[in-house]
Amino acid sequence: PDERRRRVAPLVAAPPAEAGEEPLLRGIFEISKRSCDVVLSARRLRWSPILPESPTGDSSMVLQAQEEIIEMKDVFSVKLKRRRFAGQKKGGTALGITIFKCLNKEKNKVTDCAIHLNNLSEDHCQSWFRHLKEILNGFQNRPKSLKVFVNPSSHKREATHVYYDQVAPLFKLAGIKTDVTVTEYEGHALSVLKECDLQAFDGVVCVGGDGSVSEVAHGLLLKAQMDAGKDTDCIPAPVRAPVPLGVIPAGTTNILAHTLYGIKHAVTATLHIIMGHIQPVDVCTFSTPSKLLRFGFSAMFGFGARTLALAENHRWMPSNQRKDFAFIKALADLKPEECELSFLPLQIPQEDCPENDGKKKENIIKKGSKDQWHKIQGHFLNVSIMAIPCLCSMAPRGLAPNTRLNNGSMALIVVQNTSRTEFIKHLKRYAGVKNQFNFPFVETYTVQEVKVQPRLKSGLDAKENTYLNAASAEGNYPWNIDGDLMKEASEIHVRVHPQLIDLYGVNTDDLESSQATCNCI
Repeated sequence: PDERRRRVAPLVAAPPAEAGEEPLLRGIFEISKRSCDVVLSARRLRWSPILPESPTGDSSMVLQAQEEIIEMKDVFSVKLKRRRFAGQKKGGTALGITIFKCLNKEKNKVTDCAIHLNNLSEDHCQSWFRHLKEILNGFQNRPKSLKVFVNPSSHKREATHVYYDQVAPLFKLAGIKTDVTVTEYEGHALSVLKECDLQAFDGVVCVGGDGSVSEVAHGLLLKAQMDAGKDTDCIPAPVRAPVPLGVIPAGTTNILAHTLYGIKHAVTATLHIIMGHIQPVDVCTFSTPSKLLRFGFSAMFGFGARTLALAENHRWMPSNQRKDFAFIKALADLKPEECELSFLPLQIPQEDCPENDGKKKENIIKKGSKDQWHKIQGHFLNVSIMAIPCLCSMAPRGLAPNTRLNNGSMALIVVQNTSRTEFIKHLKRYAGVKNQFNFPFVETYTVQEVKVQPRLKSGLDAKENTYLNAASAEGNYPWNIDGDLMKEASEIHVRVHPQLIDLYGVNTDDLESSQATCNCI
C-alpha cells in the first residue's frame, strides 16, 4: 500500500525524554516530498527523513538524516488539508495537516510560514489535529475575541486596507473572533469604549497612527475607572486596564508600534497579538488642577507641540509634505516658551546610581533624601515628558532612550533657549549614534511627577502661524500628547503610574535597536 496511507500507532518506543518532551504522538508524514518520522510532544514537533538501510549494514547513512524542530510556542494555527470538488463546502478527501508558525526575520520583523504534513489517512490526520489543537488551546494569554478599531483617515488612508488585507486574514486563520468599528470622527473610539462591555473581549486592537492609539488607550483606561466607580475628574491612583491593547501601525510616525515591536510592520504586530505576547507598560495621567485631561505615554511642549499644531492645521496637504512643511516652518519661527517646571525626581537606592562614565548623566536623586519638588523657571525651546523610550524611524534609539517601558519613571528632557544652529545639531543627533543630550543647553531628569506652568505673553510674534496666534490669544498652548494635539492654558500636572496597562508586544531590551541604544548612550 501507498506509504502515505500507512497508519502508525500513536506511541512507539522512543528514547527517554526530558520533562515536557514525552512523545504524545509518533507517525509518518510526507514533508517537502520526503517521508519523515514525526514526533509530537507538548513543547516541540520534530521530524527527520526516513532513510533506507545500507545494503552492507553501514549505519553512517542514518547519521545523515537532519532532524528539524518546531517549538510549539511559535505555532499559532493548525488546519486539516482536504481536496474538495467545486462547490463543496464540507468534507472532502484528507490530504494532511498544515501548521502555521511565526518566523523571526532580520531587524525585529516576524512573518508567518506554513509547514505541510501530508498523509492520506483520515483517522491519522484527525488524531494529530486534535492533539495539536489541544496544545495550542493551552496557551492562556492568546486572545480568542478582540474588539478592533480602524481609523480610515490615518496617514495615506491606508488603515482599512492594512486591516482587511494583512491583519484580518491572520486573525481568521488563528480562529480569533473580531468585532470591528471603523471610526467616523475624532472621539468615536472613545465614545464606543465608554459603552463597551470589555468582559466580552480578551483584548482591544487599534489600527491607525499615534493619535488613534492614544485615543483608544485613553478610552480603555477611562472605561476601567468608570467600571471601578472612580471619579474621572480626579484619579490619583487609577486602576489597571482590564484587557491588553494591541497596536497595528498604519500612521505616519507610529512611535508606540516602533517601541513595542522595533519596526513598523503590520504582520509583525498582528502575530505578536495572536501569540499573546504581553508587556506591562507605564502610563501617565495629564491633568489640570480641576480635571483629568488624558491618559498617555509621552508629551511634548514647545517645539514638538508647535510642529504638530502646524501639521494639523494643514491636513489638506499630503502626509509626508505636511510633516516636512510643519517641521521647517516651526524651525523658521523657532522661539522659546517661558514657563515654570516643577518636578519630583525619582528616588533610587544609592548603590544603584550609575557611576560617572565621563558622559553627561541624567539627574537622579539618591534614596534617603526627602520627597522634595525641584523648580526650573526660564525660556525653553522644548520640554519632553516620556514614560516610554519612544522609538521611531527618525530616532531609532528613541526620543528618551534612557527610560524603559515599565521602570516606573519618566524622562524629563528640557531644551533651554539656544541658537537655531545649535538646536538643529541637537535634533540631528536623534538619528545618529552620538548622545543627543550632550549639549550645555539640554538637561535630562528621571522623575515621578512634573508640573508645567506656561507664562502668558503680552504680545505675539507677527510671523507666528495663524492657528498658533489664535491659540495663544485665547491663552491656550498646544501640547503634543502621543501625537494627539491638545490645547490648554492652565498648569499641566503629569504623573507616572507603573504598569497600568498591558500592551501586546515585546520587551524593549529584546529589540535589536535597543542594544544599539545601550551601546551608544
